[in-house]
Amino acid sequence: MSDKIAFLEEKKKEAELGGGAVRTQKQRDMGKLTARERINLLLDKNSFVELDKFVVHRCTDFDMEKNRFLGDGVATGYGKIDGRQVFVFAQDFTVFGGSLGMVHAKKICKIMDLAMKVGAPVIGLNDSGGARIQEGVESLAGYAEIFLRNVLASGVVPQISAVLGPCAGGAVYSPVMTDFILMVKDTSYMFITGPDVIKAVTHEEVTREELGGAMIHNSTSGVAHFATADDRECIQVTRELLSFLPSNNMEDPPRISYDDAPDRRDMRLKDAVPENPNKPYDIKDVIRGVVDDGYFFEVQEHYAQNIVIGFSRLAGRVVGIVGNQPNVLAGCLDINASVKGARFVRFCDCFNIPLLTFVDVPGFLPGTAQEWGGIIKHGAKLLYAYCEATVPRVTVITRKAYGGAYDVMSSKHIRGDINYAYPTAEIAVMGPEGAVNIIARREIEQAENPETERARLAADYRNTFANPYRAAELGYIDEVIRPEDTRSRVIGAFEMLEGKRETNPPRKHGNIPL
Repeated sequence: MSDKIAFLEEKKKEAELGGGAVRTQKQRDMGKLTARERINLLLDKNSFVELDKFVVHRCTDFDMEKNRFLGDGVATGYGKIDGRQVFVFAQDFTVFGGSLGMVHAKKICKIMDLAMKVGAPVIGLNDSGGARIQEGVESLAGYAEIFLRNVLASGVVPQISAVLGPCAGGAVYSPVMTDFILMVKDTSYMFITGPDVIKAVTHEEVTREELGGAMIHNSTSGVAHFATADDRECIQVTRELLSFLPSNNMEDPPRISYDDAPDRRDMRLKDAVPENPNKPYDIKDVIRGVVDDGYFFEVQEHYAQNIVIGFSRLAGRVVGIVGNQPNVLAGCLDINASVKGARFVRFCDCFNIPLLTFVDVPGFLPGTAQEWGGIIKHGAKLLYAYCEATVPRVTVITRKAYGGAYDVMSSKHIRGDINYAYPTAEIAVMGPEGAVNIIARREIEQAENPETERARLAADYRNTFANPYRAAELGYIDEVIRPEDTRSRVIGAFEMLEGKRETNPPRKHGNIPL
């Protein structure tokens, strides 16, 4: 028996060597951790249970039968994060460049199937050169098997992708169908076609970093959600992200103990919204004044900055936050902001995360670029997402809420549960200046001093319509509140809504305006 145990231990060591000491050192020289080092950092100490450790590929073409590694370039299994069950796979770049073959794919599919059966998150640590060319169509079939499971698991269990190295070609479709993508600056990249192919086809010269680096996908394309400095920070952010999420769609997010008093008044909020309606301010200052300990875990910080999304806690309970950002484009909704907001709202609704919306929106961004780019269709995505959401929803209008954008931002008319407004709120079809130019054009033209008359009429319009009281008279605003009371009002509203039950009509699925 002792001989058999010794043989087992020898096989384990062989599997854990990956591609060998030389390739492992090369991985470290690039500033990257190994697959198992990443897993050990991600999971609670000694909680990882590895599956399929001795699996090898079955390819015999190109003399591949002479080149086999235990585990086939991916470590898979399950463990715990903060005591909660998760499933994980980590591609090993030291074995065939982390390339994916059929057996490699089957290992990933196995833990995804288990995750759906038991209702636990799936975390992918991606570091792969792409399809294993030697396996041909079997490699492509392996990718498709994973893609299918990404779709089936969508909205059932949270899926998180940490891109910690290359992710190219068809490989990128799996991460992008997961809920969140984290990338590492300077060492990770994602693209469909690489720089060499682009140069051959279009004659464009571009580096991997310029084409698909972490900041490109965080700030320009919006493909990724977080950009981190290195592997360690990426894994730490992944752990924190999970702390806001439930294990599956049948559970609520975890609650934690808290010291921040629910009835705390933040007097800084009294002056957070400027008296001048055209003066910008940072909506994140308002958010931090309301949430527990002023902590806001922002998502997609660098993309479409005219809208802000992220997670916080109120009285220990997780909420998803969406807010227009007056500091950027005056808080207007454009194509990118609409898509960013819609994706986040739908995620929160999938996983029973209540939504808190802060509104200061003068409308949709005008211009030919927006209209030709499809702002009608893309703006409707955010509208669709809010209309579809059945989680508890509380809305706070801090200042402007004009036109269709007022409707879109979780208004009462699209099933906002509790809608508050500050005394500074302006709720109208459009701003005073634009309104009087339309409804009093002739009167202004005939006036002795048109500019003076325009200013007078605009002031009258502002006093009559650009305030929260007309909407409050109609029941569209539940309460006009003091800004410093926002925290207690919002927490009270969510406590009242805790037992909310609302469903949509039975159907296979809706047809969101993609």
